[in-house]
Amino acid sequence: MLPPPDEEASTRPHEADRLTRLAARTCATPIAIVVALENGQPIFWSGTGFAPHEREGLVMLCGATLDNPPRQPLLPSRCAPEIFFYRGSPLIREDGVLIGVLAVMDRVAHKLDAAQEEDQDTLAGLIASQLNLQQQQARRTLEAGGHGSPDADQQEEDAQRLATRLGITLESITEGFYTLDPQWRFTYLNREGARLLRRPSKELLGKSIWKEFPGAINTSFSEQVRAAVAGNYQVEFEALYTPLDKWFEIRAYPFPDGLAIYFRDVSERRKAREQLMLLETSISRLNDIVLIAEAVPSGRPGLRIIFANNAFEQHTGYSPGEALGHSPRLLCGPLTQRSELERISTAFQKGEPVQAELITYKKNGRHFWMEVDIVPVADDAGIFFTHWVAVGRDITRRKVAESEIKHLAFYDPLTQLPNRQLLMDRLQQALTHNYRHPREAALMFIDLDNFKTLNDTMGHQKGDLLLQQVAKRLAACLEQPDTVARLGGDEFVVMLEDLGQDPREATAKAEAVGARILAALSEPYSLAGYQHYSTCSIGITSFNQTLDNIGDLLKQADLAMYQAKMSGRNTICFFNPAMQAAVTASAALQSDLRQGLREDQFLLYYQPQVGRDGRMTGVEALLRWRHGSRGMVQPSEFIPAAEEAGLILPLGQWALETACRQLAAWAHRPETAAFSVAVNVSVRQFRHPEFVDLVMAALKETKVSPHKLKLELTESLLAEDMDITITKMARLKKMGVTLSLDDFGMGYSSLSCLKRLPLDQLKIDKSFVEDILRDPNDAAIARTIIGLAQSLGLGVVAEGVETEAQRDFLSRHGCDCYQGYLFCKPLPIDELEAFIKTLRM
Repeated sequence: MLPPPDEEASTRPHEADRLTRLAARTCATPIAIVVALENGQPIFWSGTGFAPHEREGLVMLCGATLDNPPRQPLLPSRCAPEIFFYRGSPLIREDGVLIGVLAVMDRVAHKLDAAQEEDQDTLAGLIASQLNLQQQQARRTLEAGGHGSPDADQQEEDAQRLATRLGITLESITEGFYTLDPQWRFTYLNREGARLLRRPSKELLGKSIWKEFPGAINTSFSEQVRAAVAGNYQVEFEALYTPLDKWFEIRAYPFPDGLAIYFRDVSERRKAREQLMLLETSISRLNDIVLIAEAVPSGRPGLRIIFANNAFEQHTGYSPGEALGHSPRLLCGPLTQRSELERISTAFQKGEPVQAELITYKKNGRHFWMEVDIVPVADDAGIFFTHWVAVGRDITRRKVAESEIKHLAFYDPLTQLPNRQLLMDRLQQALTHNYRHPREAALMFIDLDNFKTLNDTMGHQKGDLLLQQVAKRLAACLEQPDTVARLGGDEFVVMLEDLGQDPREATAKAEAVGARILAALSEPYSLAGYQHYSTCSIGITSFNQTLDNIGDLLKQADLAMYQAKMSGRNTICFFNPAMQAAVTASAALQSDLRQGLREDQFLLYYQPQVGRDGRMTGVEALLRWRHGSRGMVQPSEFIPAAEEAGLILPLGQWALETACRQLAAWAHRPETAAFSVAVNVSVRQFRHPEFVDLVMAALKETKVSPHKLKLELTESLLAEDMDITITKMARLKKMGVTLSLDDFGMGYSSLSCLKRLPLDQLKIDKSFVEDILRDPNDAAIARTIIGLAQSLGLGVVAEGVETEAQRDFLSRHGCDCYQGYLFCKPLPIDELEAFIKTLRM
């Protein structure tokens, strides 16, 4: 039996403690423990690296390895909550019986390499032999009645066996090991020791270390080991052995017959440490803030700062000493965005990198904007995120500049009122809010009466002064959350958002505000010493959740304002059904469109597109409507009504499918097989969620090569939702579909937008081509578009080419494709086929 726990310190062999410490050093863990299995119960035998009060919990943790079958304990456990790494090597007797466990542990996540695992298992075998020997001796003592000693022969045999196992172990460990006698002569040298010293053991045994390695004399090594022998104490240190240019970690243990020395080559570790110090020094001197925080052990949420560079103190005022150990929330304050902090916290939980712009507080209480990039650092196993590295920079100046730019983008510089863009945004928000919470609202269109006369007679400076004073009076007439905006010139718009749920009451409130504005703007103005009188005309339209078109809303208010002008000015006019005549006509047209769709009244005309050599390269498909009573209706008449009614979707899909079928028919004829067909795509059609799938389905059904289908997109697509537009275009481009930007230069294009679009071609609008020979501006625009396309690697098509001179001008400047009456007018398919035959002839 093993001695009881209270006796073990005095009876346990000193070698057991050494082997346990050797296991901890070999595996680079702070804790190593040996637990024996006695009568089915785990008993502490030897250990290092923990406090006495922790021992019971660690012994319980080792019980998992002693189970049958052995298992890996779940960490952290209740019995040892601070342990986050555990590896146990069973102690197996020669007859295969489990008698204990050698376990190494760490309070942080850890991982052993293959060599360390092999060394631990080897030491476990040696400890098992020692433990088995002790148990046998204990049993013999009991068999002798508790008196005397074991048989001398048996004792010698056991000692010999243990010495053999010890020799095997020392030969297999990854540390160098040698022993010296009192005369400093080598008495033992293991395989790793010989390798590190670069001398075979047979050459060194019996030789003096100082004679064989004279370079070690009068070095830190000789001083340390001589002092250890003289004082009979163990030492641990690192020393450079110059002849080999290597750093060694050395542990020397004096014993009665000499000195035992463990040593390992730590040159790479020293190099890594020096590189780390160099990196830390470099980081400390960066202008950007660098902060490293470690995850607080389980059970305690949050992070704590473990490193802060010099820039951190320069920007925040906190010295590293004041910050270390604290949470990074030390830098948060009342204005720090909680939403951003929650987003960062979510990223932490997922172990994902995150970038944020935070209002950060200095030690003196002042705040500044900081852009911070935070990345997680995982443990060696890649399982737990143990640290977070944050790199931050002061972006206060940039944020101030952005605020100024935003103000310039959304506010009128003369009056400081919201401009058209901001008004449109607020109108959209109001419509969205009304959809969720139905309320009546009103829009006022205000135009100053005879403002042009003031500008013409007194100059624009006086006009600007008047506009500024009008803006202040309008703002004074309103309450939150109402909006007054300047659209441009002398046009202002007022939006009254919360007028209740009763339409009549809402109309009365809007009229009262309008009357207040009329009175305020009728008061005299002092314009730099000049007294001026002015009035205004106001058009009002009501809206609620049933209206979802901002453009219509502004049109209605504008129509009402013009009605007020026509009524004598200085008055208010509400939008009424009498102004709806155009809308009614549009509704009738929409009804006819629906009937036309049902009765197949639509057809495609095709206009040839011609290359530089005059050969026909393809056609543009143009939608036509053969109305039952009106005859042939041009697209300019019915397309807007179709857009408004949502009929552009079925119309556009019909045109797309018809064009694909025509491509399929041409594919079987050599003279037309290379033709492409360009199909115009409306904004509403393109923005349909299934547009790309519908294109793909049409191509798949007709088995047409995608590159022969050219989709002509309008510039109005670029007015909003740019990212969605680019994503859809990229999908179409990936399919092989050719993409062309129609009527380029007439709409919303900018160079910053254009470079992001996956286009194949730009199409010069016919309005530029028409006067290209007479108007130098049109000629310059055309040349610019061609040059821009060439620099971006895009093709160019010029539409509306009607004369040879126009074609020659365009060709001279690099345009490679033309379309227009010079070559052929738009034709129905049968006439186009006849035209193609004439080309062959």
